[in-house]
Amino acid sequence: MTALTQQASRPRVIVTRPAREASAWVQSLSQAGLQAVALPLIDILAVDDPSPVQHAWQQLDGYAAVMFVSANAVAGFFASKPAEVQCLMAQEALKNRAIPRAWATGPGTVQALKQAGVPTELMDAPLLEVAQFDSEALWKQVAGQVQADQRVLIVRGRDGQAVSDLQGRGVGRDWLASRLTQAGAVVDFVVAYQRACPQFDTPQQQLAQSAARDGSVWLFSSSEAIANLRVNLPFQDWSAACAVATHARIAAAVKLAGFGVVCESRPTVADIVGSIESIR
Repeated sequence: MTALTQQASRPRVIVTRPAREASAWVQSLSQAGLQAVALPLIDILAVDDPSPVQHAWQQLDGYAAVMFVSANAVAGFFASKPAEVQCLMAQEALKNRAIPRAWATGPGTVQALKQAGVPTELMDAPLLEVAQFDSEALWKQVAGQVQADQRVLIVRGRDGQAVSDLQGRGVGRDWLASRLTQAGAVVDFVVAYQRACPQFDTPQQQLAQSAARDGSVWLFSSSEAIANLRVNLPFQDWSAACAVATHARIAAAVKLAGFGVVCESRPTVADIVGSIESIR
């Protein structure tokens, strides 16, 4: 069986991550023998006012750790670094005892930190073999570092309008902040990017409507993406649709939207391919 024949015999995968991430996932899934197309359901925008991020950079040596909620948080944070501020998260600064740790919840964020120049020696992230890449898994790695009165900065995005009614909004970062507070740490937040609901053009609307009933498998990595899909197609029947979700909370949101088949998977290419195969 040729690669093209193999792809044709498998369900089409609808990748809903933001555009930059979706492109990489389409390529990876295609290399794994799947027919994948991007339908970004979250737009990533720069913050209207970068001054809070710039202020955070100027105060960076006062933090024991900086937690990044996503690769987009890394990109937004480093994009707003003031030119006059020496990057403390750099190889030449490893001997500086005031340098903060960089916390990440998964391999995508770790890769973004590496691309930004953060040394691996400064990073903390869940082990690759964990069941889920999330705040709970991260906490198991960093809990022993936390001391009373230490300051931790959480770099996050601003939620889009469509997510305002979702239960569990910001559950991961809020859970981690609660654990840090209970351990005696002082937690600050800074918004480094904005998430927004995209507006479908005609081809995107037709793709989504077709994928609701033709056996395509939707890949969801965010509850906000599901909310945005429902905004764009408020009257769509999803009972014949299939989905793979990369976390239990996301799977619950997909089921609430009315998808007929929902599988949960770890957010790695191999695991997602296996989950898609199980739907066939």
